[in-house]
Amino acid sequence: MNDDGKALFLQIAEAIEEQIVDGTLSEESQIPSTNELAAFYRINPATAGKGVNMLVDSGVLYKRRGVGMFVAPGARDRVLSDRREAFADRYLEPLLAEAARLGLSADTLTSLIRERAEHHTPPTTEGLPR
Repeated sequence: MNDDGKALFLQIAEAIEEQIVDGTLSEESQIPSTNELAAFYRINPATAGKGVNMLVDSGVLYKRRGVGMFVAPGARDRVLSDRREAFADRYLEPLLAEAARLGLSADTLTSLIRERAEHHTPPTTEGLPR
């Protein structure tokens, strides 16, 4: 797991969400068990379970009794919507505030973003055991 100071269970949840977003885990597909996650990441199964249960609570995953955990219908849209909202709160609000302080118009800011986006290469993602 990453050593970015974020709780391990949150990192597990985000790794699963990332695989849902990138299509590695599709709707109705089974995710690895908490024991498989724990072995893969070399963490306590309870920690892995906490990350999985967080996604169950938010409706991204659901449990089939005696079978395992599965990606819920609409999970990708739900995760993307939540991430867009978090992105706006975390990045756009401060960006807009700084742009206002610098006297940048919306058009200038849009041009700067487009210019940078043309040269951006997206990062790779860390996978889960399958």
